[in-house]
Amino acid sequence: MSTWTLHRGEALSVLTGLPDGCVDAVITDPPYNSGGVGAARTSSTARQKYVSSDAKHTLADFDGENRDQRSYLAWMTMLLGQCYRLTRSGGPLLVFTDWRQLPITSDALQAAGWTWRGVVPWHKPNSRPAKGGFRRACEYILWATRGPVDAARNPVYLPGLMSVSQPSGSKRVHITQKPLELMRELVQICAPGGTVLDPFAGSGSTGVAALESGREFVGVEMSEHYHRVAHERLSRTIQHMRSQEELADPRPHQQLSI
Repeated sequence: MSTWTLHRGEALSVLTGLPDGCVDAVITDPPYNSGGVGAARTSSTARQKYVSSDAKHTLADFDGENRDQRSYLAWMTMLLGQCYRLTRSGGPLLVFTDWRQLPITSDALQAAGWTWRGVVPWHKPNSRPAKGGFRRACEYILWATRGPVDAARNPVYLPGLMSVSQPSGSKRVHITQKPLELMRELVQICAPGGTVLDPFAGSGSTGVAALESGREFVGVEMSEHYHRVAHERLSRTIQHMRSQEELADPRPHQQLSI
C-alpha cells in the first residue's frame, strides 16, 4: 500500500528541510501571480482573480498571489532549485502555468538547473467565451528533467495535449483545482513505485492520483483550510484502496501456530 506525507507550511521553508534525492518526480501547480506588474495586484485576492463575481460557491481563498514579475522569478528559481536538489537523477518536473507566466516560469526552471523538455497544453472544454476574441481555453504544463530523460526506468508514452474540464459543483473544493482525470495521466511521468512531490498540494489532487497509481506522495500546503481538505482526501483514498483490496481478496488472514 502506498504511503503519503503532507506537511503544513510555506513551500520553500519546508523543502529546505528535506533530504537530497528523496523524490522521483515533482508535479506541482504553484500560484501563477499573473498580471503582477504594479499596485493592482496588491489589492486583489486569489478569489477575486479566479472566481467570477456571480459565483455561488464560497471556496476558501489562499495566499501567495501578490508577487510582481521580478519577485516571482526570484521566488520560483529558489523553489525549483530546492525541487531539483530533492529529485533523483533523471527525474521529471511538471509545473503548471498560464500564458502570461509561461516565459518567466521557463526561465526559472532553467536557472534552477532543470533541462527544459517541452510544453504540454491543457485544453479546458468548459472555458468561458471571450467577446471580441478567443477563449482562454488553455493552461500549460512545462516539462523538464534533472539531467537526461530516464526512459529505461519509465518507458511510458504520454500524449502531448490534455483535454479535460475543471471540476464543478460539489466536486470542486479548491479555487484552482485541477481535474483528477488530468492528474492521473500526469503522474505516469513518475517511475512506477516512485515518490511524487507537490510543494503546492492544494486540495490534494496530485496526491490522490499518485496513491491510486501505486506511487508514494509528499505534499506541502500552506493554507490551514486546504491542508485539512487535502489530508481528508488522501486519507479517504487510502481507505478506499484498502477496501478494494479486501473485496478482491476476502479470505481471512490465518495466523500460523507454532
